[in-house]
Amino acid sequence: MDPESKTILGESWMANDHPYAEWSGVMFEMLRRAGIKLFAYVPDAGNLCLIDLADAHDDTRALLLTSEEEGVAICAGADLVGERAVLCMQSSGLGNCPNYLSLAKGARFPILMVITMRGDYGEQNPWQYPMGEAVDALLQTMGVLRFKVERRDELEPATAAAINASGSGAQSAAIVLGQKFLGSKAF
Repeated sequence: MDPESKTILGESWMANDHPYAEWSGVMFEMLRRAGIKLFAYVPDAGNLCLIDLADAHDDTRALLLTSEEEGVAICAGADLVGERAVLCMQSSGLGNCPNYLSLAKGARFPILMVITMRGDYGEQNPWQYPMGEAVDALLQTMGVLRFKVERRDELEPATAAAINASGSGAQSAAIVLGQKFLGSKAF
């Protein structure tokens, strides 16, 4: 698959023209260099470029999930065999994960997540607010360290901190990409 040109929902686009292309490329390279080979995801506009990069690269694999909690189990399984994985999802999907995150917490699996926020700065969809407001408390309750990105200059430090915490630090960690960083959505 050519990483420069994709067909998404029947439309061809150039990855470098997408507004998320630059930061997704930086994050992907940081994750890949840290040995993360498996990108488990539920599709979301916020993680689209990151997942496309994982899908296009020979050393990584994108794994489409039917629900977010499956990703927690996939990441735990990767840890059991000495591999690293990341779970990519929208904040609304985090609400599906507490039972599986309790497994990760109890068994001390270092789950790494990339969470794209909804129900946050500039949100126009009222249905997104309840889960958006619950993200921080839910992560804290489940023992997941939170590294929030609101500005472009926060991306590399937050990504590095989460990679280190979930690697040699053996902690679960989430890189939370806020809507100030991603831009708000009208839907």
